[in-house]
Amino acid sequence: MGILRRTEIPAGTICAVDIPEDLRYTNEHEWVRLEEGRARVGITDFAQSALGDVVFVDLPEAGAALGAGDRLGEVESTKSVSEIYAPLAGRVVEVNEALREAPEQLNRDPYGEGWLCVLELAPDAADSELLDAAAYRELTAES
Repeated sequence: MGILRRTEIPAGTICAVDIPEDLRYTNEHEWVRLEEGRARVGITDFAQSALGDVVFVDLPEAGAALGAGDRLGEVESTKSVSEIYAPLAGRVVEVNEALREAPEQLNRDPYGEGWLCVLELAPDAADSELLDAAAYRELTAES
């Protein structure tokens, strides 16, 4: 699950990327900011760099219930189309509508204005599979 499977990232890709310490990450290059029972979700700087110029974002509908690993949306770039999957179980309570008109925000500010949605976490949502910044840094160094 995730926006970029390891096999989709070209071998030898070297990216100087930003990996904020206060976020959690998936093996598939999504980030999660945990906020009091909610999770703000986006794609990482590494992912947006590998995708190239983002030209379209398909976002989930507010109110949608998602399980961990369910399809959350899709990102289309000049290089490819990639699905995005929910890193945690929850209900979509907010969607970044600005991305519909300005999908390039994913490239410009992936951890700020380029967020995708906010999930109200399910009571049984487990974040134990998420990586901390050090583990994600290791993962991207291997790619």
